[in-house]
Amino acid sequence: MEIAAEFLRLFLRGLYFTLPLLAILILILVLIGQIVGRHEAWSKFDAFYWAFITAFTVGYGDFHPCKRLSKGLAILIALVGVIFTGIVVAIALHAAQTSFKKYI
Repeated sequence: MEIAAEFLRLFLRGLYFTLPLLAILILILVLIGQIVGRHEAWSKFDAFYWAFITAFTVGYGDFHPCKRLSKGLAILIALVGVIFTGIVVAIALHAAQTSFKKYI
């Protein structure tokens, strides 16, 4: 149980220190999603939903851009999502590695 508590402490600490960067990436996702939504004539909620589904590579396909500009912005959203995910995974790996070193 000590390892799990140490991991959680380190993980949350890592998230805390990268929060400004993660918040900027989320803001970029929301703004680009709203631009695409306006361009594609989607509701604001549908554009928000689509941006996050696209960014985190789920891609249900219930909404998809039809216009060329929107497709280009979808690629940008996917790249920002991969960067966001990579940062969170890197924080988790660092927390796991550090917590296991301490107790093993």
